[in-house]
Amino acid sequence: MVEGLVIKAIGGFYYVKKGNGEVVECRARGRFRKENINIYVGDRVLVNNPDSKTWVVEAVLQRKNLMVRPPIANIDQCILVFSIKSPDFNPFLLDRFLVLAEHLQVNIVICLNKIDLADNKEELENIKEKYNKIGYKVLTISAVEKIGIEPFKAILIDKISVLAGPSGVGKSTLLNIIQPGLSLKTGELSEKLRKGRHTTRHVELIELEFGGLIADTPGFSYLELDDISPDQLPYLFPEIKRAQGKCKFKGCRHFHEPDCEIKKLMDQCLIYSERYESYIAFLNEICDKRRNLQ
Repeated sequence: MVEGLVIKAIGGFYYVKKGNGEVVECRARGRFRKENINIYVGDRVLVNNPDSKTWVVEAVLQRKNLMVRPPIANIDQCILVFSIKSPDFNPFLLDRFLVLAEHLQVNIVICLNKIDLADNKEELENIKEKYNKIGYKVLTISAVEKIGIEPFKAILIDKISVLAGPSGVGKSTLLNIIQPGLSLKTGELSEKLRKGRHTTRHVELIELEFGGLIADTPGFSYLELDDISPDQLPYLFPEIKRAQGKCKFKGCRHFHEPDCEIKKLMDQCLIYSERYESYIAFLNEICDKRRNLQ
């Protein structure tokens, strides 16, 4: 048996890249279905070809993380692509993506695309400064004008990265630019709905010629917080996490409780009010769903 990396999965076939660079088409052992074992893109697996013809997946090695939607395992970093215009920048949606990426415990990079369409350069700098202060690396780029492409490529080298973000922000266009010849199908933006069409048809790890692997993922506009508990949520906001344990009451959820350090920091403009509002909205959402399940 040899170890390999699942780079694509389509129709019950798994395409596994072996250590020597060869990619082989595999089927999973029949017992996988009986034992409810799933295989995802990004999984490290053991493969074998007992009859010298058909390769089979014999075992899935332990994962360090798993992104549920879309399903990708063992990622090193999550690059969140949002556009400044067309569609307009949505900070609340970005906060939702950030919370889910924090939950995966991976490195996070925010990529602001279509800066050539920005009406107000000062607003763009304010957005960048805001997320820098929180603790995130922020890249500003224009895929169309090819601005900021080299710094974008530099963060991808020797890592397994997932490219995520809403529909229509230019994820596939970015990939086409950093690696000519990919010819990924890029989406048109519906003028009527101002909503990107889902153009990426399956999840695949794409090998970059300058080093690293990246996944282009289907565009989407809403992500569930089902796997996050109310007690976990404060630790998924870096600025709130840094102040954890400083409130008067142990187990403070930073909502209705008195003498809350987080609310004091917000009043002092040391925590952004919009971020706190996102936190409260997510907290209410999580608590409401849990109550409904009881």
